[in-house]
Amino acid sequence: MNKDHIVEEVRKIREAQAAKFNFDIKAIIAEAQKQQKRTSHKLVSFQTQEAHLSGRIT
Repeated sequence: MNKDHIVEEVRKIREAQAAKFNFDIKAIIAEAQKQQKRTSHKLVSFQTQEAHLSGRIT
């Protein structure tokens, strides 16, 4: 199976970002929420998977 270089790059970046916050998911989310407040782009969604799968996308 061939390696997907884009997937590899995304995983490398994700790993580096997680390490920056000592792999603490609450800290990672808190930082994303801070960034979201500074921009008009939505960075964190609290939509449930069930709502997404049922088509109730908000």
